[in-house]
Formats: sequence, C-alpha cells, structure tokens
Amino acid sequence: MPRQMSSVVREPRMESRSTTRSQFAGQRVHFIGIGGCGMSGLARMLLDAGAIVTGSEPKPNQQTFELIARGVRISRDQLGEFLTTETDLVVRTAAVPDGNLEYKAALKRGVDTIKYAELLGQVMAERFGVAVAGTHGKSTTTAMISYALAECGADPSFVVGGTVPQLGGGSRSGAGKAFIAEACEYDRSFHHLRPRVALITNIEEDHLDCYRDIFEIVEAFKVFAALVPRDGLIISNGRDARVAQAVRDAHCRVETVSLLPGTTWSTCPGAMANGCPTGVVCRDSKLIATLKLAIPGEHNLLNATMAVAACTACGVDPSQAADAIGRFSGVDRRMTVMGRYRGATIVDDYGHHPTEIRATLSALRERYEPKRLICVFQPHQHSRTRFLLEDFAASFAAADQTIVPDIYFVRDSESERHRVSSGDLVERINRNGQSAMHLSGFEPIVEHLRDNVREGDLVVTMGAGNVWEIGRDLIG
Repeated sequence: MPRQMSSVVREPRMESRSTTRSQFAGQRVHFIGIGGCGMSGLARMLLDAGAIVTGSEPKPNQQTFELIARGVRISRDQLGEFLTTETDLVVRTAAVPDGNLEYKAALKRGVDTIKYAELLGQVMAERFGVAVAGTHGKSTTTAMISYALAECGADPSFVVGGTVPQLGGGSRSGAGKAFIAEACEYDRSFHHLRPRVALITNIEEDHLDCYRDIFEIVEAFKVFAALVPRDGLIISNGRDARVAQAVRDAHCRVETVSLLPGTTWSTCPGAMANGCPTGVVCRDSKLIATLKLAIPGEHNLLNATMAVAACTACGVDPSQAADAIGRFSGVDRRMTVMGRYRGATIVDDYGHHPTEIRATLSALRERYEPKRLICVFQPHQHSRTRFLLEDFAASFAAADQTIVPDIYFVRDSESERHRVSSGDLVERINRNGQSAMHLSGFEPIVEHLRDNVREGDLVVTMGAGNVWEIGRDLIG
C-alpha cells in the first residue's frame, strides 16, 4: 500500500536553484534534430548550465533561430560537420534512426551518444522535477502547471509536447528550480526520468506496437512510480483502477485526485460558464480554491485539479494556482479554433485514441452547441487502428458525420500496413448506426466540406498526423 499521509502534510522540499556546478558546465554537446520542441528546450537549459552547444536541423524554425542568436552553431545537413574530437556527448531524438549519417559519424569518432529521454532525465536530476505521465492529458496538464507556476512567479523550466501560445512555445529554460516535463510511456522512455513529483492522469491501452497488453503497460507505470524518492510525491487519478495498481507499492506519499468526494483532492463540478467547466476544489474535504476554466471539457477540470495539486507541491498557493489556470487558454491542436467557413466553426484537435475522441466531441458539443458536428478523423498508425478498431468504431457517437481519410503511416511495418484500412473503420462505424464515409485524399475531403458545410455547423479535424491541413485549406 502507498504510504499514508500524516496529519501534517509536508510538501516535497523545493529549494531555490542550486549553486552547485552542473555536470554539463563546459561540456560540448551536439544535438541531432535540435529544432524539436523538447530538444531545443534542453539545448537552452544546457546553455544556461554553461555547456557549449551545437546541433543540426534539416528544417530551420523559430527555435533554431533563437538558438543561433545565442551563439549556437546549427547545420542543416546531418553529416557531422560540427563533430570534433572535443565533442563530449551527442543527443538524438527518437526519430533519428541508427542509419543516420551524423549518428554513425559520432559512433565512428567514439563519442558518447544518448537519446533525448536519457538527457531529459539527467537534466531533471539536477532540478526539482515534475513529470506528467498518463495515456491522455499529458500535454494539457504539463502546460497548465507550467503556466500557473510562471504566472505565480516561480519562473519554471518546462518541456511540453506541443506549442503553448501563452508560454511562447513548448519549452523554456527558467531561473527557478522547478522543471516540468511530459513523461511519455512510448518505448518506456519515461523510465529515464528522475522526478521529485510524478503525476499519473490515467492508464489505458495504447502503444501496443511496443507493449504486449494492458498488463505490461501497468507494469511500466509501476516502474515509473518507483522512480519517485521516498520524500517525493505521486499525484494520481483516484478513480482509475489501473493507476491504483501502478501506485499501490509506491514508497513515497500518494495523493489522489478526482471529481468526486473521497480523494485527497476533489473538485465538485459547478455550472458551465460560456461552455467551459467550473468547480470548487477541496483538499482533504476542506475548501481550498475555485476553478473557472477558459477551455471546454469536464476532463480538463480533472487535469486542472491535478495541476493545482502539483503547483501546491512546488510551493505555490493553491488558490493562486487555480486563478492562473483559469486564464489558461490551451495547447495548440487541443480543440483549437482555426477560423470560420460559410458560418461554420472550424476546430482542430490532436486526439488519436478512442477515449480522447469521445471526450473531445462531447466537449465541443457542450461548448459550441452546433447544428451539426462533422468530424474528420485521420487514424494514426495502422497498428493502433487495428488493435483498438472496435473501440474506435464506437467513439464517434457524438458526431453527426465522420469522414475518414487514409491511415497516417508512421513507425509500422509494411506488413502491418496491409492488415487494416480506413475502410474497415468506416464499415464498423456505420454498423454501429453512425454516419461515416472514407475519402482517400485531403483534396476530396476539402471539396466535400466546401459543398456541404452550412452555417451553424462545427467541423473538427482530429488526429496526430497532418489532418490539420484540411482545416487550413478549407478556410484558406
């Protein structure tokens, strides 16, 4: 059983930034794929720690421009031109394959090489790490915590798996001690992290291309929970049985969170305000704060409650944290309004799992009350589509029409590619009594929408691939 709280709650101690010299000071570190949100964020943090940073990025962006302005040499070619005998460490993203020429050049020179998740853990070990794990809600919860800490003067560092306009992007190197980061379970990468505070939002079947089943997934989360030291804290979803399994043997304090009484932190949902949820937050049954969100969806009320608990663990007053979270306007591609077309609202969302689809469609209906809700869903990965096919087919009940383009092909083998199709998903959606159609390319979908969208409709493009391009072309 998790350790029980004593009558006096002691938060994990977060001192001011340590004056101890960083292990990275004076180190020459090269980033393969430095333009990514997480990689660029770690590059800035290493620069602030006194490292000498170089990198490569085939697609320059705002992050690389900012790093170049700070004196970082960045190549567009990944050929190893900045690798020297003095290079101490090479970091690569998970997207950089073993056959990458720059990576092979580093191996040939005998340079130490690690993946992004390993470096993330090493940087976190030097700070007060807050790691946000779970099948759903990681990016939003990470961003909520980061935004609230920034608004409350804690000046955190953070890495969010998406762009957050209010935070100026998806990563930052702050002067404060706190470091907030997503903890992704894919390929068990979150086992490299070293958090003082860990959040687990939920646990469901996903990434079944690297996990055998839900039991292996729960075991992976158990290992993650065990990384938190005895004087640390786990903040867990108190109504998720699999999360309870994962934290059962934790050797640190565990605080539970839900939208019902009976957990350490609970938020009682109140009346909707402009289509967004509100609620009263209690800790150990004592009223402690009020939440009035600026983003829709009751699931975000749970995310916000977990964020309040995390901010409290970082030494911020929970009422002030809740007020700041009420001003949070969201992460890009999370129910993001792209514009309007012929009186219809066009929204884009990253949802690519059945649970996310249900929650998003429900929240959009609640927020906008559309005459018709049209969902353009791009399945992400053939393996995910095949493993969760029946669950996917049942997840579009809140949509009046679902349009499915071809499956976004990533990471899977060619043999997997031929085992399931978008047509299979459409057939099952229709069999469930819903209205769905398959249109192979984006151009036919845009033309269909131009011919059929009416005033009062809401069109949501949904998926982890490039489906957002349809909304962009529609409002063009």
